[in-house]
Amino acid sequence: MTGSMRDWLVHAHVPSPNFNERLAPVSMVVLHYTGMQSAEEAIARLCDPVASVSAHYCIDEAGIVTQLVDEEKRAWHAGKSFWRGVTDVNSASIGIELVNPGHEFGYRRFPDAQIDALLPLLADITRRHNIPRANVVGHSDIAPARKDDPGELFPWEVLARHRLALALPKLAIRLVFDNDGAFFLALERFGYDISDGPAAVRAFQRRWRPRKIDGVVDGEIGALLFELLLERDLGRAR
Repeated sequence: MTGSMRDWLVHAHVPSPNFNERLAPVSMVVLHYTGMQSAEEAIARLCDPVASVSAHYCIDEAGIVTQLVDEEKRAWHAGKSFWRGVTDVNSASIGIELVNPGHEFGYRRFPDAQIDALLPLLADITRRHNIPRANVVGHSDIAPARKDDPGELFPWEVLARHRLALALPKLAIRLVFDNDGAFFLALERFGYDISDGPAAVRAFQRRWRPRKIDGVVDGEIGALLFELLLERDLGRAR
């Protein structure tokens, strides 16, 4: 990235000591919310060697982008996680934290200024690393039993309009799998860790049908999953 481009995309640098060497090439981006009551508190934690957590970037609600870890290094944002066969998600991903108090401290919508800062940063990252839209995921997608972020208020549809994430499929019919086991096999095939079935369903719902998150397999989410797999198999989900 050129200096002028970096000046436009990244407004501040606060180096975190919490990183190590990557063991895999970058193939995904993981989006988080900070789940803390202020940007200052979040950045302090992401730079605290005792906390042992970090991310590559943090974007506050005013749209200020702070880089904490160089993209060449392995930041510690994903924890125990899984996506499409990858178990060392930290090695394979860029982590972006969005300042938001989260479900514990008064979860709220992500301001336009914050998303407006995310879009060009994400576009630049995905272009440079050749990351497919299907691998732009939320923390809850890769750790469904542990995490809810960035949550049901995150505007995935805005990212999809800019071809930075998969779009919500159009549904013609509801689709009921022969049994829940068949649904879970399809969900695993799409990329999710299904070791905790209800948690995996809630994570899928949080991303693809956020108006109703109950962990119950039904015809609507069955149809959504079927269409997502079909789009991938037809090569239209890059």
